[in-house]
Amino acid sequence: MVAVTDDLPLPPRRFSLGAAIRRNPTITFGAVLLTVLVLLALFGPLFVGDPLKIAPVNRLRPPSERWWFGTDQFGRDVFSRTIYGSRVSLIVGLSVAAISSVLGLALGLACGYFRAMDGFVMRIMDGVMAIPSILLAIALITLTRPGLGIVIVAIVIPEVPRIVRVVRAVVLSIRSQPYIESAVAGGTRNIKLLWRHVLPNTLAPLIVQSTYVCASAMLIEAGLSFLGAGVPPEVPSWGNIIAQGRTFFQIAPWSILIPGAFLATTVLAVNLLGDGLRDRLDPRLARRL
Repeated sequence: MVAVTDDLPLPPRRFSLGAAIRRNPTITFGAVLLTVLVLLALFGPLFVGDPLKIAPVNRLRPPSERWWFGTDQFGRDVFSRTIYGSRVSLIVGLSVAAISSVLGLALGLACGYFRAMDGFVMRIMDGVMAIPSILLAIALITLTRPGLGIVIVAIVIPEVPRIVRVVRAVVLSIRSQPYIESAVAGGTRNIKLLWRHVLPNTLAPLIVQSTYVCASAMLIEAGLSFLGAGVPPEVPSWGNIIAQGRTFFQIAPWSILIPGAFLATTVLAVNLLGDGLRDRLDPRLARRL
């Protein structure tokens, strides 16, 4: 007789796109929506008209076949200006998220692992977080010339402490683990320990937090542009478009509602992507799913 065993190798699982979408509907919807907006920002200007072209004879025209989103008080095409404005919001959001993540990761690792730096650096972070981000950004911009680079720097400063606190909390929880203490007792160097054991455990919460920073940066940029403290008025951005069209809202509501809808959709896509990543990357939530 031939003995039957249960140790036969299992066939490899095939990747199924439909199953992946069903398991991650929030990530899928957010990623698809954000991809469409990014493609519009990248390739839309190749097919739309000049967003700065003024034609007073066509002022305040409603949406039609010729002007999909209507025109503003200067006869400029709102569709063209909205597409070009998406570039500003996406550049600001992605740049702020990337810069804040790098700076916050470095400071968070240092504060969580090296206790000598913790008290000094975290008190500075607490002081920065006590200042409203909008007011801090306005103060920095008024001291310099308005521009896209200054807007990014002004938003990065108040967003860094959020990343630092998240990374520091993760590092503190990892630092007390037995395998970390064993590695330290075995003479492992701090740099190698941080690179091989601590850093990989911080990436999941860092990615999730970065998506929220990206959405927050877009809203702050739109608020600054609406107040006249963001990018220059001649640069099309969603905040500038809304600010310039608010006087004519009763007779031309499309000049505010359409760029506002694009801003809300972009922030919604980023937040959905962040929520989905949080559900998948958090082991406790992933078990429930």
